Amino acid sequence: MTRIIDRNPGENEFHQAVHEVAENIIPFIQDKPQYQKAKILERIAEPERVIIFRVPWMNDQGEVEINRGYRVQMNSAIGPYKGGLRFHPSVNLGTLKFLAFEQIFKNSLTQLPMGGGKGGSDFDPKGRSDREVMFFCQSFMTELFRHISSDNDVPAGDIGVGAREIGFLFGQYKRLKNEFTGVLTGKGASYGGSLIRPEATGYGVVYFVEQMLKQHRDSIKGKRVVISGSGNVAQYTLEKCIELGAKVLTLSDSSGYIYDEKGIDAEKFAYIMHLKNETRGRISAYADRFGCEFIAGKTPWEVPCDIALPNATQNELNGDDARMLIKNGCMCVAEGANMPCTPEAISIFEDNDILYAPGKAANAGGVAVSGLEMSQNSLRLSWSREEVDKKLQDIMFNIHSTCLRYGHKPDGRISYMQGANIGGFVRVADAMLAQGLV
Repeated sequence: MTRIIDRNPGENEFHQAVHEVAENIIPFIQDKPQYQKAKILERIAEPERVIIFRVPWMNDQGEVEINRGYRVQMNSAIGPYKGGLRFHPSVNLGTLKFLAFEQIFKNSLTQLPMGGGKGGSDFDPKGRSDREVMFFCQSFMTELFRHISSDNDVPAGDIGVGAREIGFLFGQYKRLKNEFTGVLTGKGASYGGSLIRPEATGYGVVYFVEQMLKQHRDSIKGKRVVISGSGNVAQYTLEKCIELGAKVLTLSDSSGYIYDEKGIDAEKFAYIMHLKNETRGRISAYADRFGCEFIAGKTPWEVPCDIALPNATQNELNGDDARMLIKNGCMCVAEGANMPCTPEAISIFEDNDILYAPGKAANAGGVAVSGLEMSQNSLRLSWSREEVDKKLQDIMFNIHSTCLRYGHKPDGRISYMQGANIGGFVRVADAMLAQGLV
């Protein structure tokens, strides 16, 4: 870790991600000299390639604006680089390296042939016109296109990159390359996208939670659920929770959270989809519409619940939040976002025997269906909604099984964090050993 910190100064989230993995991997490889001698962990923590570029574009006022674009191609031992593009003012190299590092293990757990990568820009699509977003995406892709392809690097969406942005990015790639390939995932159904892809991350989180509860002869039906965020992942986590009979009490955005004591039902879900995806409004409008509480400037972890699903952003749930959740009866936490729980929070959950699922396992459903979209594009066919959903459920079941296999601690308890980290590591490490010193 000293070496990682010295070589990557100021990249705190990247340091945190590597440390969380190293804590489990270093004890695991103590009696496995093949991994130590080849310095597999050190090599995984060093990107294979980092691309940084200028993105000039013109706004609606005719003024030139300049953003910075990135693509971190972290590891390709088991397949093409695969990971989202994030458009958000907070984007920097350290954030993307943390996300790309996490992506390696997440993609490995799916058992699909996908390496790890991540990219994006400090561009903020909020409040921008469709025309401005299109001009930015076209400029961004004009540089990125030379570094990606369906067999080399297949980006997807992430925060700030939804169906609109993917469409503009794909259109510019097709224009520049004069070819129609599966180079991006999350595409519209009319031009190569997969059914269930928009829903996949949220659905996958709930499928994973169901597997965890099933281990304890329980289910999500009737459980009080607290969700943070109100974007894509939160929306479809909410939908699947409603479908399986849970009572969802909260959603949030950067302004605060809503607390609906009666529970969010299908009618209210339809309003949320319109609010967030069409009018792009704030979640506080829900409280005005349905007469429930809106708590400004706070996160929902103070609300009594059985299950907490942090679906917003990294490090949103800290140690104090974890203690509050446990005090209020929470028995299960699963990460829909990437690394939303701080190390202190994770330790508190594991020390108190709370069922805790890290994002690299629980939210792998999104990239899993991205992998299925790649397969459909290569085969030039489309699977039905039912086929894709069944494959997603199978993948989440297998990830859960992998976590159980590698998650046994000396005291007999199961650590899903340990299981996900070691299970994801072994497949990548064995592939790297087989391919030599590259």
